[in-house]
Amino acid sequence: MAYDLIVIGTGPGGYVCAIRAAQLGLKTAVVEKRATHGGTCGNVGCIPSKALLHASHMFAETSHGLADLGVIVEPPRLDLEKMMKHKADTVAANVGGVAFLFKKNKIDSFHGVGRILGAGRVEVTGENGATQNLESQYIVIATGSAVAPLRDVDGKEIAFDEKTILSSTGALELESVPRHLVVVGAGVIGLELGSVWRRLGAQVTVIEYLDRILPGADAEVATRFQKILEKQGFAFHLAAKVTKIDKTPEGVSVSYASTKGGGGTPITADAVLIATGRIPYTAGLGLEEAGVATERGRIVIDEHFRTNVAGIFAIGDVVRGAMLAHKAEEEGVAVAEILAGQAGHVNYGVIPSVVYTMPEVAWVGLTEEEAKSAGIAYNVGKFPFSANGRARASRQTEGFVKVLADAATDRVIGVHILGSDAGELIAEGGVLMEFSGAAEDLARTCHAHPTLSEAIKEAALGVAKRSIHL
Repeated sequence: MAYDLIVIGTGPGGYVCAIRAAQLGLKTAVVEKRATHGGTCGNVGCIPSKALLHASHMFAETSHGLADLGVIVEPPRLDLEKMMKHKADTVAANVGGVAFLFKKNKIDSFHGVGRILGAGRVEVTGENGATQNLESQYIVIATGSAVAPLRDVDGKEIAFDEKTILSSTGALELESVPRHLVVVGAGVIGLELGSVWRRLGAQVTVIEYLDRILPGADAEVATRFQKILEKQGFAFHLAAKVTKIDKTPEGVSVSYASTKGGGGTPITADAVLIATGRIPYTAGLGLEEAGVATERGRIVIDEHFRTNVAGIFAIGDVVRGAMLAHKAEEEGVAVAEILAGQAGHVNYGVIPSVVYTMPEVAWVGLTEEEAKSAGIAYNVGKFPFSANGRARASRQTEGFVKVLADAATDRVIGVHILGSDAGELIAEGGVLMEFSGAAEDLARTCHAHPTLSEAIKEAALGVAKRSIHL
C-alpha cells in the first residue's frame, strides 16, 4: 500500500498531523497500537484527569463552598462509580471523535505496533501477530511518552502494580478513595491527581526531590501556590528523595531521606503515586536498525523535524522540548505543512503551560528567573484577584496575575497567572506575545466588566505603575 505519509502514533501530535496532511491533499495513513486513537492524552492522561478534576471540584464545592453563597444542601455523598463513568464517557467521546475525523478526512487507520523497516517502509504487527507492510514517501514518528520509572536507594526499579504502587494511569482508576495517598513528585501530574483524591477525602503527602514545587514555573507563583495547597490539606516534604517503597498488609510504606542528609520517618499509606516525569516512548520502533539517531532517549531532529534518515520525521514527546499535548499539536501541523511544500513553523517562545488544580496555574513565556539568567532587564506588573470584582462575586479571590515586559521596548516577555480559570485566561497573553505586543497594548485594550480578565489588564497597567484598582 503506497501513501504520501504514514504517521506512527495517534496522540495529539499524531492525529493532528494526519488530519492537517489530509487537508493539504496528502494520502495519509496512521498506525496506532491501542484499540482507540488519542494516545496517552485522550485515553489515560489529559482528558480523563480533567474529567475527574472537574467532578471532584464540584464535589468539594458542594461540600464546603456553597453555604457562604446562601445555597444550603444536605451533606453530599460520593458515588465514585458514577464519577468514574463520567470519566469513561468523556474519554469515549473524545477518542470516538478522533476516529470520526479520520474517516471524514479519508485517513486509513491500522491498529498494531508500528516498526520502521527503513526509509519509506513500516511494518504493522496486530494483536494476533499478523503483519502488514506499508510504504510511504514520508514517515512521521509521534509515539509520545511513557511514565518515567523510579529507582530505590539500591538502584532497583520500583514496579507498578496499579493498585497500591500507582502510575498516573492507576491513579485514574482507583476503586475507592484512599485514606492516605503519598505522591512522589510535585510537578503537574502529581499535584493534579493529588488534588483529585484530596478533594474526595484522602490525606495527601507529597515528596519532592527539589526544594520547591512546580519546577519550571515562576518561583513566586510556585511559592504562593504551595501555601494555597497546604491550606487545602496537602503536606509537603521538599528536598527529599524516596529510598524505598515496601508493600504492607494495609498498603505501602514509603521511606525517604533529605537530599541534604538524614532520613525521615517512613510514611504508611494506602497507596503511592509515582509522578516523577515521563520519558520518550520509542520501544519497538526499530530506530537503531533503521539508523535513526537518538540522544538521551529522544529522537534527534533539525529545525524542520527531519531525522538523519531521509523521509523520516519526528514530533511531540519523542523529540526536544516540553512534553505538552499542545506543543505536539503545533509540531504536527507544522510538519504536515512542510511536507506539503508550505512553511510550517512553531513559536516555542509562546507555548503555554497549565496546572488544572483549583486554583489553576498557567504561564507563557519567560519566568523572572529565566529573564534574570538571560540578562534581560524587565519591568513587572502584578494584580491580585482579591481586588477583582468578578473574583469577589464568585469567591475565587486567591492568586494574582504577573506580567513581565522588556524594560527597553515594553514588549511582553512573560505572563503568569495563579487563580480561577487561569488556563483559559492565559490565551490572552499568548495572543499578545505572538504579535509581539507591549504591556501598553494590553493595558489600553478594553476588557469587559466585571470579568476575571480585567486582572490581566490591571497587571499590564502595573508594568507602568498605573493600576487603577490597586
